[in-house]
Amino acid sequence: MQKVYLISDHHFGHKQIIDFESRPFGSVEEMTESMIAKWNEVVGQEDLVFHLGDFSFLNQEKTSGILSRLNGYKMLIMGNHDRGRPRTWWLEAGFQEVSEHPIVYGGFFFLSHEPMYMNKQMPYANIHGHIHGQKYEGKQYINVSVEHWNYTPVSFDAIRAMVVPNEEQ
Repeated sequence: MQKVYLISDHHFGHKQIIDFESRPFGSVEEMTESMIAKWNEVVGQEDLVFHLGDFSFLNQEKTSGILSRLNGYKMLIMGNHDRGRPRTWWLEAGFQEVSEHPIVYGGFFFLSHEPMYMNKQMPYANIHGHIHGQKYEGKQYINVSVEHWNYTPVSFDAIRAMVVPNEEQ
């Protein structure tokens, strides 16, 4: 049975992110290998992964090499650092689908890179990245930046349970 996962802000190849976000890695290479291993520990070949942006700072060949090692069907929702390259670049690199804009998933969840404006009367939740170690208050915002989830994709079921804890699954 296919499972759905979400994650964002890997910043593959971005040496400075280790210091900017106090990531526990001694080098970009260690960070890359650790994040690939953590991804593949939970994601199966038939699973779907929504990557909510800022995937790689590397050239297309190196980005493609990383994507080819990651399990699952991979969909990118482009982040601010991804938008410098056309949508086709990311498809050629190895994402199966790429969106330049946020999408609605499951009729209730906005999937976006940057947090979207939400108020308490809105009957939606925003799953996002972009703000790395920071977190917005309230059940309507779920930050899936790698820093919040031990660099491991988080299951959609776990997120849904956080937002609608009494829902029968």
